[in-house]
Amino acid sequence: MTQIQIALPDDVAHSLESRWGNLERKLLEMLVIEAYIDGSISVGKVRELLGMSTRLEVDAFLKAKGINLQYDEIDYEHDRQTHEQLRQEGKLNY
Repeated sequence: MTQIQIALPDDVAHSLESRWGNLERKLLEMLVIEAYIDGSISVGKVRELLGMSTRLEVDAFLKAKGINLQYDEIDYEHDRQTHEQLRQEGKLNY
């Protein structure tokens, strides 16, 4: 795994930590968000990099950060097929 280091003056680091908490985590989140926005990584990779369990957790995280989810026709068709499969299996309660 590649590790990246940055140098910050102590006063800046302390000030940012007091506002943001763990700087390493904050920087990872910022990097992941930017990579997702520009299409460099997928939702699945966001989930993996941030240690999240489900897509819903990722969606909630991105929404809380004001990030629009990238959802296209392929995603819609996949969701539609999954919905139809669950309906046929009797796993939907409506």
